[in-house]
Amino acid sequence: MKKIVITGTTGMIGSALARVALEQETEVLAIVRPCSKNINNLPQDAKIKIVECNLSDYSNLFLDGSYDGFFHLAWDTTYGTGRDNSYIQCNNIKYTLDAVKLAKQLGCSVFVGAGSQAEYGITDEKLSAHTKVNPQSAYGIAKYSAGKMSALLCSHLGMRHCWTRILSVYGKHDAPHTLIMYCIEKLLKEEKPSLTPCDQLWDYLYCGDAAGALFKIGELGRDQHIYCLGSGNAQPLREYIKVLRDTIDTSLPLGFGEKNYYHHQPMYLCAELSDLIRDTAFIPKTSFEDGINKTIKWYKERLNYEKN
Repeated sequence: MKKIVITGTTGMIGSALARVALEQETEVLAIVRPCSKNINNLPQDAKIKIVECNLSDYSNLFLDGSYDGFFHLAWDTTYGTGRDNSYIQCNNIKYTLDAVKLAKQLGCSVFVGAGSQAEYGITDEKLSAHTKVNPQSAYGIAKYSAGKMSALLCSHLGMRHCWTRILSVYGKHDAPHTLIMYCIEKLLKEEKPSLTPCDQLWDYLYCGDAAGALFKIGELGRDQHIYCLGSGNAQPLREYIKVLRDTIDTSLPLGFGEKNYYHHQPMYLCAELSDLIRDTAFIPKTSFEDGINKTIKWYKERLNYEKN
């Protein structure tokens, strides 16, 4: 792919995907929200062109140029109580279809969409394209519907369609509301993070690896196929938190058990990667130890920048 389009480019995965594309000498058209507060997350490079447009205006967006692949990562309201707002989440289905039409307008041969492990609901098996879906939230239901509807529309328009179900990704430009960033912020302040027992088995993937997988899926992914994005390995969540804490200061306390699990808390999350490996030869490169070290280093640099 020589030229690609990315929506949601200022987010953690979107900005990582832009960096991967630049490493491959690929030009990027970045579609971002107007006046995005995260615009500085984008790499500074002549190969990136920025277009400001709200999700709700994709249907009215007409752009010049021809592109090879379209990566739709943007989504309205991904956390908090809005995840169960059926009206907001239903709008995201339309926005995804609008993105497909925009991809067709730009001459793209492949549309890659960002789904979620929330499409599965609660399960005790590794997640794959063959795992039964049973979403519990409006967010999960909308992601599942967006994947099915966009696959159908791509088929009608003659575009290859690949849908990804993303598990837990962390790294540079992670959002402040995530568990990883909450713990980093608390521990750097030498404060104790208040946590659940953190006994659930979890699968974390570094953002650079997630972006690399997405790019490979755009190049080599099978039409009408679903790929789960994770490391393929799971361990108790508390073990990840201990590694994070030890990277900062081994003496700092952790508040395991101070909070209850939230309603519908999944207790097992792990990706089955055989399809992804077979079709794209993708293998995660970054251990959690290395990835969390990079994340903490980035966060410290950001704090120093904000102070100055």
